[in-house]
Amino acid sequence: MRPVSVKICGLSTEPTLDAALESGADLVGFVHFPKSPRHVSLERAGALSRQAGGRVQRVVLLVDPDDALVTAAVEAISPDLIQLHGHESVERVAAIRRLSGRPVMKAIGVAAASDLAAVPAYAAVADRILLDAKPPKDAVLPGGNGLVFDWALIAQATLPTDWMLSGGLTANNVRDALLLTGTPALDVSSGVESAPGTKDPAAIAAFIKAARG
Repeated sequence: MRPVSVKICGLSTEPTLDAALESGADLVGFVHFPKSPRHVSLERAGALSRQAGGRVQRVVLLVDPDDALVTAAVEAISPDLIQLHGHESVERVAAIRRLSGRPVMKAIGVAAASDLAAVPAYAAVADRILLDAKPPKDAVLPGGNGLVFDWALIAQATLPTDWMLSGGLTANNVRDALLLTGTPALDVSSGVESAPGTKDPAAIAAFIKAARG
């Protein structure tokens, strides 16, 4: 059994990126979404991406991006993976994948078993599927809200081999998440922060250590 893959998302500074790299993260994520406390400019994300180049997979998180933003993000960041965390349709995901020439991961918000019905259609056009807690109706952010969904729902879903789990993960609950879901990959953001948007190097290290057991 291969070790679980870990993505640290929402990185915005060189020291916290270094903490993720030194702690053994497999993927690092840069959020380009102005409403998010983790938002970084494309220029800033590009600098961080160059720092991580050749060491881990670099992910840019976009929310309902138009073609111009997709093209600009690819040029500035040269990501290994584009994470789509908005209301992108199956057709739009496929179009972004064609336009960017990069692998794409589609996030799907989960609150009930019915939310998992969308997985097969998205899995047919995306390279990875990320299952995250569905945000509340009044939420500003599509993810990174620190919410956990009912992991038992995953037992009812047909999932692609290379899927990823997100939503309210911390060093304290990650082992339970692994045991209950069998996920091959984890995505954490708010669970390794001391305040919204402020990553904590010690929490990053603790999370990865707990995940790897």
